[in-house]
Order: sequence, then structure tokens, then C-alpha cells
Amino acid sequence: MIPTWLVLGAITFLMAYLTNRLNGRDIRWFNQLVRPRWLTFERAIPFIWIFIFTTLVASATLVWDSRPNNWLLMGLYLLLQLLILSYTPVICKLRSLEAGTFVGILGFVLGLVIAFLVFPINNGAFLLLLPYLLWSPIGTLVTWLMIPLNR
Repeated sequence: MIPTWLVLGAITFLMAYLTNRLNGRDIRWFNQLVRPRWLTFERAIPFIWIFIFTTLVASATLVWDSRPNNWLLMGLYLLLQLLILSYTPVICKLRSLEAGTFVGILGFVLGLVIAFLVFPINNGAFLLLLPYLLWSPIGTLVTWLMIPLNR
């Protein structure tokens, strides 16, 4: 039998691969956006997201192993992953930091809902959601603060 973490990790990797469809023009536009001067840790952001996706997979694994066949929660985890992965493509395709801010807020709210549902099932799974719940508002705030810098 294939371990749960491997299945969920493969799904996460596959979703990231399938949703990351930006062209060169999109990437150039995104890279030319003005960021706040205090944003000095931008090169670390991909590593932060790798860590967060790892903790989300670990959280979902603990939930699945605690309550097998909980398809509703797995669907919510998948929806959260899709929101996270859609953030940059939404900004680039719509050329809209406002849309990215909205996606960020939706993801955070969904993360809170999942945390609320997961807490009684497995405390460890709840704790593994905390990195996302702490980082998501920071990323959303940065996006929101970029709006007046890029009119």
C-alpha cells in the first residue's frame, strides 16, 4: 500500500506543475512590479512556500490517517492548494494586484475554516496549518501594499 503522505505529496506536486502556466510576458510584468522597500526577503519566499506546502501535506496526511475517507476535508485542502497556486497566475493574467489580494484573503479564510474543522480531529494537523495561517496574511498584506506603488 502506498503511504498517504506520498499520495498527497504527489497530488500537490502535480497540481503545482499543472497550474504554473505563466508565459515570459507574464513573468516580466510580475518582476517589474514595484515592491515595498522593506521587502528584503523576497528571494526566500519560494523556500517559505515549499515549507508551507510540506506542512499542508503533513497536516492533510494526519487528518486522512485519523479519519480515512474524509473526502470533504481533503477537498477543502485541495481547494486551499488551488487558491494558493492561483495567486500569481491570477495577478499576472488579470494584471491586477487587487485580484491577488482577494485570492489571498479567500485562501486565509479557507485556511481558518480548515483549521477549525481539523482541530477536533488531530491537534498535530492543526498545528501544521499554523505556518500557512501566519504567512498568508503577510503575503496578502504585501500584495495590498503594492497596489498604490503600481498604479
